[in-house]
Amino acid sequence: MVQDGRRDHARAVAQRELRLPEPLLPLARLARNYRWSWTRGGPQVFAHLGRHRWERAGENPIRVLRDLTVTELEDAAEDQDYVAEVARVAAEFDAEVDLDEAAEALEGGAVAFLCAEFAVHPSLPIYSGGLGALAGDILKEASDQRVPMVAVGLFYHQGYFHQRLDPSGQQHEYWVETHAEDLPAVPVTDDDGHPLQISVPMQGRQVHARVWRVDVGRVPLYLLDSDVEDNGPLDRWITARLYVSDRELRLAQYALLGLGGIRALRAMGIEPTTVHLNEGHAALAALELARSEVAEGVPFEEALEHARQRTLFTTHTPVPAGNETYPPDQMLDLLGSLPDELGVDPQRLLDLGRVHPGNHDEHPGMTVLGLRTSSRANGVSRLHGQVARGMWFPVFGASDPEAAPIGHVTNGVHHPTWMAPAMRRLLDRHLPAGWFDHVEDPGMWEAVEAIPDADLWAVRDELRGDLIEFVRERSLTDRLGRSETSDYVQAAARALDPGVVTLGFARRVATYKRLGLLMHDPERALALLGGPRPVQLLIAGKAHPADEAGKALVRELFALKGAGHVAERVVFLEDYDLAIARRMVAGCDVWVNLPRAPMEASGTSGMKSALNGGVQLSVDDGWWAEGFEDGNGWSIPGQTEHDDAAQDDRDAETLYSLLEQQVVPRFFERGEDGVPADWVAMVKASLRTLAPRFAATRMVREYRDGMYRLPPRG
Repeated sequence: MVQDGRRDHARAVAQRELRLPEPLLPLARLARNYRWSWTRGGPQVFAHLGRHRWERAGENPIRVLRDLTVTELEDAAEDQDYVAEVARVAAEFDAEVDLDEAAEALEGGAVAFLCAEFAVHPSLPIYSGGLGALAGDILKEASDQRVPMVAVGLFYHQGYFHQRLDPSGQQHEYWVETHAEDLPAVPVTDDDGHPLQISVPMQGRQVHARVWRVDVGRVPLYLLDSDVEDNGPLDRWITARLYVSDRELRLAQYALLGLGGIRALRAMGIEPTTVHLNEGHAALAALELARSEVAEGVPFEEALEHARQRTLFTTHTPVPAGNETYPPDQMLDLLGSLPDELGVDPQRLLDLGRVHPGNHDEHPGMTVLGLRTSSRANGVSRLHGQVARGMWFPVFGASDPEAAPIGHVTNGVHHPTWMAPAMRRLLDRHLPAGWFDHVEDPGMWEAVEAIPDADLWAVRDELRGDLIEFVRERSLTDRLGRSETSDYVQAAARALDPGVVTLGFARRVATYKRLGLLMHDPERALALLGGPRPVQLLIAGKAHPADEAGKALVRELFALKGAGHVAERVVFLEDYDLAIARRMVAGCDVWVNLPRAPMEASGTSGMKSALNGGVQLSVDDGWWAEGFEDGNGWSIPGQTEHDDAAQDDRDAETLYSLLEQQVVPRFFERGEDGVPADWVAMVKASLRTLAPRFAATRMVREYRDGMYRLPPRG
């Protein structure tokens, strides 16, 4: 029997049921599968058990159910309306999730999706930012479309860092331990009921890891964990933190993910027909696929070609830091006995990661390794595919970038996760029946034009108001925690105005994202904040602990906090995460994106904003190069220049001019009914043109039908 953790999952559900009254038994299986988080009414059935408890637990149903007293559970079980709603949510959940059926589907051909991070839900803190959010959406949509998929990542016990700022805006990092018992994670066991454990050779020793299973709808997510007794202290630390600064430790993580991920799947009896490497971190996986064939007597080159035919590689960034290279000696030290096991000269393996094979001075890289050991490769937008071909065509011996075999699948976002309930309720009333099951169909969205302007504007007012209520409370806490002056703390209580156009800027704080453009001309920016028709700005984001330039951008922003109107019109929310992102993309009127073109591979936060009636003001880069049409947002031309300062001056001028001449007048000019008709027309155009095109439904379908090697649907 395949031991893939289903038995362990069922045992965990049964243990949770022991505490629950019979009418509430469905809560046990809901809590153990993240499908609850995008089942309609799923979050509400847990929040009903105590709003404050729910928020304090980080919207984690495992903790909520554990902390409820017997009396509280019995009281909830006597509430007939609540019991009926639990039954309704459970029925919808059960119609979508059958783990045995999903496991059987894997036997006909499966996709193994390997990624360094997964942002499935805030309560599972094993993500950093956009790459993880995209991976989480792919798993959810694969579940919805019944794509036979398993996923593999690492169980980071301390996750990504948490962020605190001091009064100067200096970022300080700290980490918080995540305990498996607080998560819907179960240890996978073997035939004898012992925890399943795999090992990976590194630097002449065996690194051991156990396997946890987390269910994301029909898709099992397996997380490798090196914090086991058989490892020494250093090896136990391999899976402690995401994106550690120590390069040798980071390389060990990649070896565990790539080599160990394939070994873990095989230990559970899962043999994927397609291995999807979501960025270069797992690029060693193809060598593990080849190793098993070499052990059976297949020559290395033939085994490697077989592995290539099974492997798909997606590159996510043109930024150098995302395309890591390592000294040859460090790579060989890590690989240890692998060259011998493959029966190949070590230099052959190093050449797989070199743009120019045979150049022993060139450092091999994970992106090149991923490209060389895969038969299909793609960027994550049309423009990024073009940029990637221009970067990597020498890898394929091509003289023309367009001859490089790198295509594109433009990113998309998971509608059930990112669309606010208020917006969905409005669209349910006006779009054709069943529209939510066919969000990629543009025809479903034509009815947006017939929505009464007042109704759509009322939802936008509601979402903005909800966001500002959250921001005021959170900002007050942040400023108190920084020991700010009393005046600045008190300004948090009146921070932002529900009637003012709200700009959102939230993403990783890296220099190419150009946070500084927002205050590039302080005098002009302050005039916008304090004018008779003001704008207000909500910012969030983290700089990597080693990114001093990124940290300096935040300090520069904080240097202006004493200037007029900044205290109440500009808010920086600390410790940006999925929970903050969900509120911001729902409530901000304008989503601002200012990358230095062409460094933005895709971006997805703007797609999420568009789902909720937000309007885009973005550089013509990444996904926006495909999405922008006259009337559905604003675009800053994405020309590239060698002079960064000149490019910044030009783009800042365009940004301020658009805000002054387009954004502010359109938002504040109202009809007799108090509705800004021109603004609402733009919101409608945004919804109609962007929501279907940038749906995860379309993205996953393109992967399945064009990139994955799966049998035809039955």
